Amino acid sequence: MKTHPAFVVYAINSLILVLNITFLWVYSGLVRGKKKTVWNPEDTTTVAKGAAVIVQEPAEVARVLRAHNNAVVNILPFLVLAFVLVGLNVPAMEAWILFGSFSFFRWMHSLMYLGGKQPFRTLVFVGGLLATLAVMVEIVRFTLAG
Repeated sequence: MKTHPAFVVYAINSLILVLNITFLWVYSGLVRGKKKTVWNPEDTTTVAKGAAVIVQEPAEVARVLRAHNNAVVNILPFLVLAFVLVGLNVPAMEAWILFGSFSFFRWMHSLMYLGGKQPFRTLVFVGGLLATLAVMVEIVRFTLAG
């Protein structure tokens, strides 16, 4: 598969998208550390000495976690659909356009979410949604074409 040009595009964009999820994951830990809060009492004696045990996230941590959750629930289905499209022998240029635009919009969405930037967060979300819908349409088109 690594010689298939569209698979190479898929692999590169998969890496970019998983880096987005990983960035948000790590960033949530950094923000939580800065707020000195933990959910588990045992963490106050080891990895987060002096932190407060909480029952509700501070607003800053909650925002990052919402951005992370949004990324996960949008990226994972896209990766499955994109893989199906690669299996249907999508041309590499089309893969670059579809996969690359989704990757761009997802990173922009994460940054806009973290920064609380509206209406830009919604606009880039719609861009990613349109890229996902385009992949779905292409799967139908390639499947029906035979």
